[in-house]
Amino acid sequence: MAEHNELGKKGEELAVEYLQQNGYEILDRNWSFQKAEIDIIAQKENTLAVVEVKTRSSLDFGSPQDFVKPKKIQLLIKAVNAYINYREKDLQDDLNVRFDIIAIHKNGETFAIEHFTDAFYHF
Repeated sequence: MAEHNELGKKGEELAVEYLQQNGYEILDRNWSFQKAEIDIIAQKENTLAVVEVKTRSSLDFGSPQDFVKPKKIQLLIKAVNAYINYREKDLQDDLNVRFDIIAIHKNGETFAIEHFTDAFYHF
């Protein structure tokens, strides 16, 4: 597997651990709909967090969160609407949907994690 794929998988694992340590229940990972994929779908209390994970080995070209572009946001919105319809019976009625980014930067052998809640809005 290519090194960047390995780094991305490691980033997602770290993001899941981070979310669980902060009281989130992981509902799904790598949930796909058409051309869209949601990295992590998590719930904490009455909030459904749609989490895009971006992992980088260098900040030379910008911060990880800078790589979530408008096209990706559109795909995430479409995918979460499909997810909510698909899981409607399993989800509570008063659930708020929030779009988060977890940005991970590899620094030598360690990783820096930043969690951006409400990173973008769906309208």
